[in-house]
Amino acid sequence: MKVLVLGGAGYSGSVLVRELLARGDNVTVVDNFWFGDWLGESPHLSKIKTDISDTHMFPEGDFEAVVQLANIANDPGVELSPVLSWEVNVLASQHIAEWAISRQIPQIIYASSGSVYGVKTESSVTEDLSLVPISAYNKTKMVAERVFLSYADQIRVHLIRPATICGVSPRMRFDLTVNMLTLQAVRNGEITVFGGKQVRPNIHIDDVVAVYMHFLDNPSLASGPYNAGFQNLTVLEVAEMLSSSTGASVIVSESNDPRSYRLDSSKLLATGFVPSKSIDDAIRELMAYISGGADVSRPEWFTVSRMQNLGLGEKTHGN
Repeated sequence: MKVLVLGGAGYSGSVLVRELLARGDNVTVVDNFWFGDWLGESPHLSKIKTDISDTHMFPEGDFEAVVQLANIANDPGVELSPVLSWEVNVLASQHIAEWAISRQIPQIIYASSGSVYGVKTESSVTEDLSLVPISAYNKTKMVAERVFLSYADQIRVHLIRPATICGVSPRMRFDLTVNMLTLQAVRNGEITVFGGKQVRPNIHIDDVVAVYMHFLDNPSLASGPYNAGFQNLTVLEVAEMLSSSTGASVIVSESNDPRSYRLDSSKLLATGFVPSKSIDDAIRELMAYISGGADVSRPEWFTVSRMQNLGLGEKTHGN
């Protein structure tokens, strides 16, 4: 299979590329490599260093699918430079879709976010509920979804709405809930929880990558959104799991972040997908990674600090 992965050097992308290569696929990665190149080399791997808005730099070739993972990630990253974030997360979507259609590529898989639902009181959040994003990041994801879906009569569009991802990757991130709290527990013996009552869905990085591969292997599945999250826990429950594993103490502080929702992934499961990993697995793997001498302070592992190091704040974009 020939796959074009946009953002393939990122947290999820670097794991996806590794798995695609391991099964013998031919992979082309388009990435600006802001967070480094952790992909290694392979005769089946090509890399193009460019911004995803520069579709004229995209490669020629008979790709069977485009996996769009590239974006300015998380709320603080988007708030650091909203103009850049709308350009990358939303405006590029139209160019990507039209480029793929012009080359008769049959499928786009887009990594959206479960956070597009905003605050929900329903016991389970399914894909038919309204989207009420409450942050700029959530809004860019919602609008990008609508851009891609506007082309669904010309190309198969699979929108994946992952829960908060956790686990180890070649390009690590320690600004995600489970990863961040595990780092605090192992390094400091103390976990700081802001609020704690917010319910957040979670998914192991190996499972979210398996979801992307599931849709690559089943391109005829209906276009549209699919939730991907399998453990709905409060932030405090995650901290207590870590406390039990590490002996770290838990400190609860006030929070102004009201996001709380329980993802229901029944639609995805009905397609035959079966998750294989849990938060417990991620915690064990993260603890081994952190305790094993890895450099956990690299700026590349933290979205905002890395963007700041690269001069990608507001002042560099005219506002």
